[in-house]
Amino acid sequence: MQYDWILFDADETLFSFDAYAGLKAMFAALDVDFTPEDFAEYQLVNKPLWVQYQDGEISAKQLQEDRFNVWSDRLNISPAELNRRFLDAMADVCQPLEGVRDIVPELAKHAKLGIITNGFVQLQQIRLERTGMTDYFDLVVISEEVGVAKPDVAIFEHTFALAGNPDKSRVLMVGDNAASDILGGNNAGVDTCWLNVDGKALPEGVTPTYTATSWADIKTFLLN
Repeated sequence: MQYDWILFDADETLFSFDAYAGLKAMFAALDVDFTPEDFAEYQLVNKPLWVQYQDGEISAKQLQEDRFNVWSDRLNISPAELNRRFLDAMADVCQPLEGVRDIVPELAKHAKLGIITNGFVQLQQIRLERTGMTDYFDLVVISEEVGVAKPDVAIFEHTFALAGNPDKSRVLMVGDNAASDILGGNNAGVDTCWLNVDGKALPEGVTPTYTATSWADIKTFLLN
């Protein structure tokens, strides 16, 4: 194994993130039939907020609450409460991607593993516990706690400090989002593996060390 540390993104890298299923479950508990049209409307608000968050323009709290402002007015429930209910529903919905349950334990025999996520505290730990994966990860770094999000180099430097400042040539960042995970790894001076399951185009100026189309590819790169 050429790496001492392998750092993973969480959503759509380790775990599926079916926001529509989570929202549908959350609203069903409130006796609301959440439709695909409702989801499209939600995404018109949610997606730009995530870009602002990754660019450091808004806080995690603003993102989490502003995306529910419309529904807060409709249901007379606070945005913070709707967000809490949503993340709780997502903890039930999110499952490891195909190959993760088998390959992560194998990788953990050869390197230390960590998570760097732009996700939120409420979801991360409970999801690791419910999927039985807590013990495989030596550290979990969450942007909401650190105060900066990928691709900001500061969240990587914070992670390196927690890891004991390893040799960067022996650190790999694995993620599905080229604009945050791979650009962030580029900024931090470490190798990167882009998990590109859907054949997305690579943004200009972003250069992964490896590109994988599945977890089987990741296993081949790292263990064969």
